[in-house]
Amino acid sequence: MGKDADKLQKRNRELSILNNIAQVLNQSVDINQALRDVLAKVAELLDLQTGWVWLQREDDENASYLAAFQNLPPVLVEKPEKMEGGCYCLRTFGEGDLAGAANVNVVECSRLHGLVDGTDGLRYHASIPLYAHGKKLGVLNVASTDWRQLSPDDLQLLYTIGDMLGIAVERVRLFNQSIQLGAVKERNRLAREIHDTLAQGLTAVSLQLESADALLEADANPQKIRQFVQHALSLTQANLEEARRSVMDLRAAPLEGRTLPEAITDLAHNCAVPVQLEMTGSNQPLPPRVEVGVYRITQEALTNSEQHAQAQQATIRLAITPHMLHLTITDDGIGFDSELVPRSRFGLVGLNERVRLLNGRLLLQTSPGQGTQLEIDIPLS
Repeated sequence: MGKDADKLQKRNRELSILNNIAQVLNQSVDINQALRDVLAKVAELLDLQTGWVWLQREDDENASYLAAFQNLPPVLVEKPEKMEGGCYCLRTFGEGDLAGAANVNVVECSRLHGLVDGTDGLRYHASIPLYAHGKKLGVLNVASTDWRQLSPDDLQLLYTIGDMLGIAVERVRLFNQSIQLGAVKERNRLAREIHDTLAQGLTAVSLQLESADALLEADANPQKIRQFVQHALSLTQANLEEARRSVMDLRAAPLEGRTLPEAITDLAHNCAVPVQLEMTGSNQPLPPRVEVGVYRITQEALTNSEQHAQAQQATIRLAITPHMLHLTITDDGIGFDSELVPRSRFGLVGLNERVRLLNGRLLLQTSPGQGTQLEIDIPLS
């Protein structure tokens, strides 16, 4: 009875740590940090001292790099050249032979071969190949000073963790590729907008001024000339507004590797006005264009609360479902009469335009002395 209870307790502990590993891998877009976190949990799970992960380079499948490590022996830390180049486990993995029971091999570490000082007594490590959909991704190595024969259950745990790591690495790489693709699409969109708006607008300004110049040469009615000049000024102002929006879109990638909830949390923490955050469904991956657009909308709204609304408190509610993103931003500031504020006011134009570009809906509720609330719905399907 006691053995069964111990076995059940051990199994529950293993499942708890595996669940923690899954959460770390599912939530992170920084794969190197996630790998470091996982190595610490693997050491805790199997009472192992050391671990490290090799990943194949995306641009060269024949080259690998050290993506993460946990408690490397001093000789490998102090002499980083020892961790460069190939080794037995990487060569074996590259040749497709790193597959024993449960795809785990115990090998003598060729990087420590012949060394005595600074090895912490390490000689052997278990090597677990990392794959995703049959694609080679890297190798997970784990070791301990008092190396022992791993039990079949331990081997199966390592195999499971290797599967989880492989899927997570591939997910993050695909996520990063989608961001790059989104950036290319965004640049192309901006190029089209600049051609269709700024370039054509400046052409119209030029035509108006040329007409005014021709009338001046002909000693025409000054009032007629003034009409052309005033029209040119109006077009110039409209193009200036368009240029402002384009420049705002061209700023460096605002999320800098963070998820949208992480980036919005940072915005809230850096805001001079105290911000209460409520987020649900925030682990769902989003299209890069939606992430950037919603981030900019939130940034502009908080700037308005901070600089113009004289708010003492703001609230951000972000709800993400498979088909819809709902964002509500509320402050207790002075508000304003929306009927008296020109629609050309830059802040409102920018917000409306960003929501429109995401095929979304913006509802503004405000009145003098009653604060302001923005409700934004962005379709995700």
